[in-house]
Amino acid sequence: MNHEILLKRIYEPYEKQDGYRGLVDRLWPRGIKKDAAHLDEWAKAITPSTEIRKLYHQGEMPFDGFSQAYIEELNQNEAAAGFADKCHSLLESQALTLVYAAKNEQENHALVLREWLRLQMRVHDQ
Repeated sequence: MNHEILLKRIYEPYEKQDGYRGLVDRLWPRGIKKDAAHLDEWAKAITPSTEIRKLYHQGEMPFDGFSQAYIEELNQNEAAAGFADKCHSLLESQALTLVYAAKNEQENHALVLREWLRLQMRVHDQ
């Protein structure tokens, strides 16, 4: 893995060093035009399920519980495994930016996804 997995809110401006940009939200972000988003992919299939997303956002599930539930979903999701393989290949030649809309930059699903991807790549490289 030669390049980094970056995180960026979709409301931040596009930069060339973002590399491959994948939106990792199930719902399209409000106020963003598709052509202005500079996305290479909208990876809806690897986002948290509606069930755990709602529980977390309604305050009925702490972030640690949400993270565990999301990791379990990723581990059982064939699309997530395929996305991890794709990311592994992409990172040989460019950065990968996981784009998300969440306001909370310290506790969100994109952070969990990035850590899960890093773990998958370490396993892949062994």
